[in-house]
Amino acid sequence: MAPERRRSAFLRYSQGGVCRMCHKIFLLFWLLHFSSVYSDITDGNAEHLKREHSLIKPYQGVGTSPSSQWDFWGSTLVTSQYIRLTPDERSKQGSIWNTVPCYLKDWEMHVQFKVHGSGKKNLHGDGIAIWYTKARLHPAGPGSNGNFHGLAIFIDTYPNDEASDRSFPYISAMVSNGSLAYDHGKDGRSTELGGCSAEIRNRDHDTYLAIRYSKGRLTIMVDVDDRNEWKECIDIGGVRLPTGYYFGASAATGDLSDNHDIISMKMYQLMVEHTAEEDSQDWTKIEPSVSLLKSPKDNIDDPTGNFRSSPLTGWKVFLLLLCALLGIVVCAVVGAVVFQKRQERNKRFY
Repeated sequence: MAPERRRSAFLRYSQGGVCRMCHKIFLLFWLLHFSSVYSDITDGNAEHLKREHSLIKPYQGVGTSPSSQWDFWGSTLVTSQYIRLTPDERSKQGSIWNTVPCYLKDWEMHVQFKVHGSGKKNLHGDGIAIWYTKARLHPAGPGSNGNFHGLAIFIDTYPNDEASDRSFPYISAMVSNGSLAYDHGKDGRSTELGGCSAEIRNRDHDTYLAIRYSKGRLTIMVDVDDRNEWKECIDIGGVRLPTGYYFGASAATGDLSDNHDIISMKMYQLMVEHTAEEDSQDWTKIEPSVSLLKSPKDNIDDPTGNFRSSPLTGWKVFLLLLCALLGIVVCAVVGAVVFQKRQERNKRFY
């Protein structure tokens, strides 16, 4: 509703109506404040766990046999407690890929991972990538300049761009139809759809990433502070991803290194209703794309962060609460004026 229409609506309502509107405004800001924690992320209902797309200890079904649901490449080492994509050694690349294509239209992937090593601050690298792609990429992720079709989530631990104003480690998302490649020299800045900083390295507790795709909306949440709560990292609509692609994870080291471990990857089916038109569509023919108002490369010089859905910071929360308080005061004043004028007009008829 436009500001002019809101003002005219205030004058048409009684004090009770104005108060109800004030309550709705306050409720809206309250929801915005807590959206970073109470986001609509599944609680991990085992009923909807898709085991053919999940990687869980003790990692049965991982190997090179024709019946394996996951295979691995490069420096990847499979143990009973973790899958190490790279050891803390230079110039290593490793990946693990689901051999079963995913035909779910709405899904959510929970990734439990660990990045750790002997390198000190800014002396470690390079990071982990989580994939949903048309082909299983070998090699893939940080350390590869290949183009791809699908979705990639990069957990980048080393700033290659010395002029970058980001705080690392940094998590970002990218969608490509094969025409784009991740720019390692610029840390993917030109193709980034959104991102956030997250302290995920050398933590004493488990670190998690949740990737949700539903009804054309991509949401990425993190749980890295051992508080058992999700925090929003990226939330963007207009994303189109086909079915029939493969999930995978990869990591790489260069002159600097780290252990990059995957503890688990759990895939959940989201029970979402679609229109008859959506159900009749061939989802395997969809071209990966994102309907932005402008090109992702414009994120580079976008001071407003229109396409970087970062979590609410302390200043943002303060401003939201301040706006809510001012809105309540304005509502109360307008309500009092309207109520007083109604009282005066009623007195004229007696």
